[in-house]
Amino acid sequence: MKALFNSKYSEPSLSLGLLIFRLALGGIMLHHGFDKLTHFEKYLGMFKDPFGINNTLSFGLLVFAEFFCALLVTVGLLTRLACVPLIIAMGVAVFMAHKGHIFNDGETAALYFFGYIALLFTGPGKYSLDKAIGK
Repeated sequence: MKALFNSKYSEPSLSLGLLIFRLALGGIMLHHGFDKLTHFEKYLGMFKDPFGINNTLSFGLLVFAEFFCALLVTVGLLTRLACVPLIIAMGVAVFMAHKGHIFNDGETAALYFFGYIALLFTGPGKYSLDKAIGK
């Protein structure tokens, strides 16, 4: 039983878990981002600028996070850096769009928010492009 808790045995399991976690978080978010990217004008009209900088710029930053950063998370490249825009985007969704209601309408955004924070701390694991190129 002691061997099961030895880090020599748990590291592959942890990395496999992180791979599955990255594929789920990044892959599903990538779908949302791709939809916004391909229908930019349609969604731009419905988007409210949360920072008051410019509606098109704010929405463009959201698309950048949801598509390009999610793609990086999915493949495990520059993972920690790619999590930062996603954390900001999901933080805005949770705390501004859903007014902090994480148990009803904001549940999905909250799950992404905390998931990307977890990836920021853990990194992508050994089954990632970051690990393959020696980062």
